[in-house]
Amino acid sequence: MLLEEGFKIVSVDASDKMLKYALKSRWERRKEQAFDQWVIEESNWLTLPNDIQKPGDGFDAVICLGNSFAHLPDFKGDQSDQKLALQNIASMVKPGGILIIDHRNYDYILETGRAPQGKNIYYKSDLTQDISTSVLWVENKPHMITLDYTIQVPQDQVQNPPEVSKFRLSYYPHCLESFESLLMDGFLGKMDHSVYGDFKTYIPGQTNAPCYFIHVCKKKV
Repeated sequence: MLLEEGFKIVSVDASDKMLKYALKSRWERRKEQAFDQWVIEESNWLTLPNDIQKPGDGFDAVICLGNSFAHLPDFKGDQSDQKLALQNIASMVKPGGILIIDHRNYDYILETGRAPQGKNIYYKSDLTQDISTSVLWVENKPHMITLDYTIQVPQDQVQNPPEVSKFRLSYYPHCLESFESLLMDGFLGKMDHSVYGDFKTYIPGQTNAPCYFIHVCKKKV
């Protein structure tokens, strides 16, 4: 964890469940100075500047990983919420600081109808038995992607057979080129941008399709 590496962290989430996990972790390690000073706040991307007091000109780094941003739906159909959220997130980054944000490889999913094959960088993908994909189109545009997961959950006891867990998650399908444009608008054009595939150098058209695209945005001074 970044806390264990000596970084000062402010964590934000709009989910009560996720906040409880973070608060529990902080409490269990409260005797360690880094954890005792860990700031955890409830916040919404759409109201971020009102919810969080940024230090001085902003944070050295803002991190939004795990395909989190794709959970923000586009109910209005014009991506105005996504644009506002990215503007708010970019406003938290100090000049010279960086934003690291990612999304699934929705270009591949929309082209092939399935998620890319390969090791998932955020969870134990070797336990995944199946991922079924469906796409909701609105006015000839992809509006939502739903992934139905079937995961094999290992048991503590060897003699017990593994359990199977099934769950569904829905996302807004951010494509690589359009998401870069959203980021550029969020930073008002004042950013240097790099993109990686599963945290490795990404070359457009490469043979291996990454599961995730990771964008690194450095705010220009």
